Amino acid sequence: MYGLDGKVALVTGAGGERGFGRAIANRLAREGADVAVNDVALNPYGGAGGWGGLEAVAGEIAAAGRGALALVGDVSNAADVDRMTRETLDRFGRIDILVNNAGSRPGPDRVPLVDLTEEAFDEVQRVNVRGTFLCTRAVARHIIERGGGGKIIVIASTAGKRGLPRYAAYTASKFALVGFTQSVAHELGPHGVNVNAICPGLAETERAAFIADAVRPMSETGEEHLRRMVAERAEANPMGRIAETDDVARMAAFLASSESDYLTGLAVSVSGGDVMH
Repeated sequence: MYGLDGKVALVTGAGGERGFGRAIANRLAREGADVAVNDVALNPYGGAGGWGGLEAVAGEIAAAGRGALALVGDVSNAADVDRMTRETLDRFGRIDILVNNAGSRPGPDRVPLVDLTEEAFDEVQRVNVRGTFLCTRAVARHIIERGGGGKIIVIASTAGKRGLPRYAAYTASKFALVGFTQSVAHELGPHGVNVNAICPGLAETERAAFIADAVRPMSETGEEHLRRMVAERAEANPMGRIAETDDVARMAAFLASSESDYLTGLAVSVSGGDVMH
């Protein structure tokens, strides 16, 4: 549909079974791209239910007939990012598409501002903002050097457009990513690079369970609060449901393709109308 044959993508934060990263990596592979997938560990969520983590995602990409590479590394560590970029180039010879999907794990940061520690605030910025900066810088340097343009996609959030209580650290990071996207779009446009952000609404990824556990009242378990949170968000949504990972993967495939060649600097809400700007 989008004709990504001959393209090479690097997708960060792709080791979860129910995450955006896996869905995006598989969609790009189905569109014809070879895909390198990254996470901070081979199995960042511990392999619950027998899930195989990054190696499982790489296996799915290979089963689709595309080249696959699993890369363990911390996106907030410049040496790791440079190594992952180099290993991808050594394997595939080029990088055409970068999807900055890796994000901090919710928990100690989902508290009222007066209870938010410096350590929790800094951890969110370290992964979400610094990680996106380092990966974008590394891939942009390669694309500029080889010429021919490329696509950079930043996974932000509807929290990057609308503040929420107990989300101060996360919201700050996602607003930062929207601004980062716009600035880098200006800089890389002359090199033929489109830079856009996707702002998903709530989806039932592994991260959602951590969010629910962090913000739940004492009277509910994490699972109970997740079910209530999902039901309330779905009821309030114009489309009557929360996001699915495939919703975001479809937008990522579009932004990675030539169909989006005249779009840059955007922050596209993929939220069923929950956020309409």
